[in-house]
Amino acid sequence: MTDARTPEPPAASPGAEPVPGGLGLTHEVGTSLRLTYRGRPLTRYVYGPWDAQLESPRPYFHPLRTLGGDAVTIYRPHDHIWHKGLALSLPNVDDENFWGGVTYRRGTGYRQYDNNGSMDHVGFPELTLRDGRLRVTETLHWRAQGGEHRFTEERRLVAALLPGEDAWALLFRTAVTNVRGRRTVIGSPTTEGRPNAGYGGLFWRGPRDFTGGTVHTPGGSGGDELMGVRAPWLGFTGRHDGHGRSSTLAFVDAPGNEPGGSGVRWFVRSTPFAAVCPAPFFDREVTVEDGATLVRAYAVVVADGDRGPAGTQALALAGAALLAEEHREIP
Repeated sequence: MTDARTPEPPAASPGAEPVPGGLGLTHEVGTSLRLTYRGRPLTRYVYGPWDAQLESPRPYFHPLRTLGGDAVTIYRPHDHIWHKGLALSLPNVDDENFWGGVTYRRGTGYRQYDNNGSMDHVGFPELTLRDGRLRVTETLHWRAQGGEHRFTEERRLVAALLPGEDAWALLFRTAVTNVRGRRTVIGSPTTEGRPNAGYGGLFWRGPRDFTGGTVHTPGGSGGDELMGVRAPWLGFTGRHDGHGRSSTLAFVDAPGNEPGGSGVRWFVRSTPFAAVCPAPFFDREVTVEDGATLVRAYAVVVADGDRGPAGTQALALAGAALLAEEHREIP
């Protein structure tokens, strides 16, 4: 089933300023990067968040929109106020929490500790918009709540229109280096004993009206029963309140992310809310030795319309191709 895709912008009135073409960028220095499409908001990357320490301040994308303007993220939902659109978030990093809120530990369950760390922006070694692609390199310091410097991260972001300008893709590459002076172990609530709670990684929280949406994988479509599936990509289609249109997102795991090419396990929910996370620490802890660097890369493709299983796969393949192309340029 398909529905209306990207609507065309209205024609400019005589004498009016021309509508910009393609992608545009506004840098709110010290706070965020605003990306536009034909002059309309597409996404905002907040790198200088104003969050309370309890929410583990870290950069995030919100709102994330389709080319047609429909929002596909939520910000600070009342059930989990530390969920922020699309963000890299890790709940179990040794004794520290870079997710926000409570921490799940074996034998005690969820409790609130003074362990909500932050990912602090240091600078942008690269920030360019050329040839229709936004390329950003960002340096961040991950600090424990007590101030200890745990990781230095080099983050690479690329935003680009897909061929035909029918959808757009956001590439996210993270390289975190352990600077703590000793090894660090990264896990999840599942590695601490809670079943099917392997969240941790690049986490997307969808809008309320996406609750009950459809999950797509290479093996078929479904819902919450796909929690923990291994796959090279995973898609999600939701329907918007108000106008009733749909939007589809495809999340792509870069080949080589996981040892042995086994593919990542996915944390995914359709109910009680929409959420997707390629979860490299779902059911196994990963040790990062002192001085070692952990690298992961993903693509997120955002499109108007219900693309169905075949259309979602096409979006994922387009995202994978862009990821492979940009990887040649990313050391």
